[in-house]
Amino acid sequence: MSERISPEQNPANGQTREKIIIKTSLIGIIANVFLAAFKAVVGLMSNSIAIVLDAVNNISDAGSSLITIVGTKLAGKEPDKKHPFGYGRIEYLSAMIISVIVLYAGITSFVESVKQIIHPETPDYNAVSLIIVAVAVVVKILLGRYVKGVGEKVHSDSLINSGEDATLDAVISASTLVAAGIFLIFHVSLEAWLGAIISLVIIKSGVEMLRDTVSQILGERNDTELARSIYATVMSFPNVQGAYDLVLNNYGPDTWNGSIHIEVPDTYSASQLDQLIREITMKVLSDHHVLLTAIGVYSVNTQDEEVIRTREQVRKIVFAHEHVLQMHGFYLLKEQKAMRFDIVISFDAKDRREVYANVIADVRKAFPDYELQVAMDTDFTEE
Repeated sequence: MSERISPEQNPANGQTREKIIIKTSLIGIIANVFLAAFKAVVGLMSNSIAIVLDAVNNISDAGSSLITIVGTKLAGKEPDKKHPFGYGRIEYLSAMIISVIVLYAGITSFVESVKQIIHPETPDYNAVSLIIVAVAVVVKILLGRYVKGVGEKVHSDSLINSGEDATLDAVISASTLVAAGIFLIFHVSLEAWLGAIISLVIIKSGVEMLRDTVSQILGERNDTELARSIYATVMSFPNVQGAYDLVLNNYGPDTWNGSIHIEVPDTYSASQLDQLIREITMKVLSDHHVLLTAIGVYSVNTQDEEVIRTREQVRKIVFAHEHVLQMHGFYLLKEQKAMRFDIVISFDAKDRREVYANVIADVRKAFPDYELQVAMDTDFTEE
């Protein structure tokens, strides 16, 4: 699992997440502006459409970094009455804008490349121009790795997208060198065709970035590694016999709150439960930067051997069905002839409700005198 930097501070160097993102974006802006200037001059002097388009792409990268800075500053605003959960999701919107810019750059360069295919122009390369492009390739590779690495460390989709785009730019610049070599050796100009291919790659990258960002805005399943670590923390408390139904709500990178259910012995008093819930809440917040706004409680029968045997019998019936992942929250009221528990059915099931109905039917067949209260839950961490 990658190291997490909390939204507040990175204790290693005293830098806040916001400052790290802004610093990285400023480095990207400076590098891309210089690269764009050099490439524009080289492209115009050598009459190379591929190099000119590459320069335009660098300008769009600088604009993307600027959007990242603006988005990060807005996302860092304190919660208020209108937005009590903060403004963290603005970062997803800035990542979406960057994706659209990449997509637009790809479409525009494709149109220009097609025009060059229809009306070709002969490029005029020289040693200085090719050296500048070669240096640009190295710079973009290093910049891309650096920006993406920082983005993954601070969980910034905007930086990750910018880093991937920079790496793609390095491939584009390297391709122009290949085209130049082919022209110098074989006197065959592949500039326009190369530009068209590069444009399609850029378009594909933009579509993928946009798709991933939209998916996050819609709401994806829980961060699996984060969820597992929270479950492990909760289960580390004595007398917590099970932890289930973890729901995490994301309000921006590394900004989470959520809820969970725990199983505890039915002998626990209200004061014991209160103390346990408070300790779990503080531990999860301290270790994972996740605020559990609610902790539900399932009581587990521990005193009655007949109830314990019945629970195991029901468990065997439930897990005899394919796609059942969990059974929890079991409780039996013998006097009222009532039985309650929850089951989790995998999304891999062709019809989850059919599986649920079959489980109910089999349990009812084994215990016809009991009223069943069975809830179908969802495992939000299911892979």
